[in-house]
Amino acid sequence: MEQQNSNNSLISEIEELRYQLEEARDTINAIRTGQVDALVVKDDNGHQLYTLKTADQTYRVFIEKMSEGAVTINREGIILYCNTRFAHMAATPLEKTIGQPLSFFVPDASKSKLEKIINSSWNQDCREEIMLKDGGGRDMHCLFSCNTIELDGGLALSIIITDLTVLKNTEQELQVRNYQLEEAQAATEKLNNNLEATVRQRTHDLVISREHFRLLTNNIVQMTWTNLPTGEFTSYNQRWYDYTGLTLDDDHEIVWEMVVHPDDLKKTLELYNKSLLTGELFEIENRYKRYDGVYRWHLNRSKPLKNDAGDIIFWVGTATDIEDQKQEMERKDEFIGIASHELKTPLTSLKGYLQLIAGYKKEELPPIVRQYVTKASTSINRLQSLINDLLDVSKIKAGRLEYALGSVNISDLLNQCIENARHINPAYIFDSKLDNDYIIKGNHERLEQVLMNLINNAVKYSPVNKTVIITSQQVGNYVRVEVIDSGIGLSPDQKDKIFDRFYRVADKLNMTSGLGMGLYISKEIINNHDGIIGVESEMGQGSTFYFELPLGR
Repeated sequence: MEQQNSNNSLISEIEELRYQLEEARDTINAIRTGQVDALVVKDDNGHQLYTLKTADQTYRVFIEKMSEGAVTINREGIILYCNTRFAHMAATPLEKTIGQPLSFFVPDASKSKLEKIINSSWNQDCREEIMLKDGGGRDMHCLFSCNTIELDGGLALSIIITDLTVLKNTEQELQVRNYQLEEAQAATEKLNNNLEATVRQRTHDLVISREHFRLLTNNIVQMTWTNLPTGEFTSYNQRWYDYTGLTLDDDHEIVWEMVVHPDDLKKTLELYNKSLLTGELFEIENRYKRYDGVYRWHLNRSKPLKNDAGDIIFWVGTATDIEDQKQEMERKDEFIGIASHELKTPLTSLKGYLQLIAGYKKEELPPIVRQYVTKASTSINRLQSLINDLLDVSKIKAGRLEYALGSVNISDLLNQCIENARHINPAYIFDSKLDNDYIIKGNHERLEQVLMNLINNAVKYSPVNKTVIITSQQVGNYVRVEVIDSGIGLSPDQKDKIFDRFYRVADKLNMTSGLGMGLYISKEIINNHDGIIGVESEMGQGSTFYFELPLGR
């Protein structure tokens, strides 16, 4: 019975507390919606009545809709009123907020600052940044803006609390960005200083390099110039001005016409423009007019300077005076021509006498005598071949290498030369890969001379692999003849000079005879046939000498 009475008593108390809670909620809701204009707060002096003089529903709705927290406190710091936003900022239910000391929602570290601003705000409006508990273990930066408000019960303090979290985060981010910007500026300034130092050094180096180049070019015997990829000339050395008599005021655009011999001008311009277009080496022999009107022969060479991308920046050219060499070569050619003619007559007589001895029938010649006659005949034939080459060179230089042209069957020509080669060089194998019976217009004897020269060279420079291949095939409107060996091969430098007059391949392991005129003569013969002659080779990989002749109709 006693326990039942106790349970009933607890139930009654719970019901009473529930009723009070509902009443408190209704009261708070009434305050929020503006249904009441006053409230009673119990303190040490008993119950106190507080009434807002300007209270109306519109004002309270405005306060409730604010994005800032709004709080009204009395002199004891008790919250008389707060809006929903402050309760949300404090992470506390609204009903548990009103009636609490404002300091309850401030961390200990900020309570002294809160107390100071509250005390000061009763006399004047104050603003201060103060931390506010957010209920989640993290404090919130807020701006407390305080001013007094008059209630029926006396003065109260109205506080607008602005959340500064976003602002602080922005400030912090700006500080980080500012720090990064300062670092970037410092790095940029350092880089700029390094760049300026590099530019100064490079400029200094460039000036020195330019002065070195100018000093070098002004103290060599060759004339030098530079020109742009467009062909415009940009500079000359002192030797150029001294030789030509031109000055800096002369127009560079017509420099070729001003100094080059009229007979050499067309070819010079053609090769010059071709080099500008293709980027290939510009090289030509022509005559330059000296300041006194005398023309002298010069060897011109110009090469392009390219950047890393392979684009031409400018050209550097030189002109070397070869007038003395030209005259010396002419005297040499004249001597060779005279000596060859003078040697040919007694050599012919000597060859005739040897033939008479070899054909003597009255008495049997001793074997040793016949052997000597045979060796002498071989030597005379070799000497006669050399003299004929010298005469051909003389005729080429004099422009008198003339011969009759007729129809030539390339297959017949090749078969005849292969047969002769097999007879002369029985230790070698000569394979032929002939396509068709091509007919060209040419001189049979001179073309035989060219082909035999190519075959003999293949034999001389193939001491180990003794197979030589001769082929013919049609390439466009030309017939191409190739002589292929597996000999010592040629270096790039040797390939560039192989068709020069008196040039011989230097090979210590394979000492060969000859004057180095065979390929020079062969080139002139092919050129006179409107053909092309060339070589493809690598060191140690053999060589392929070829010539191409236009097909006859």
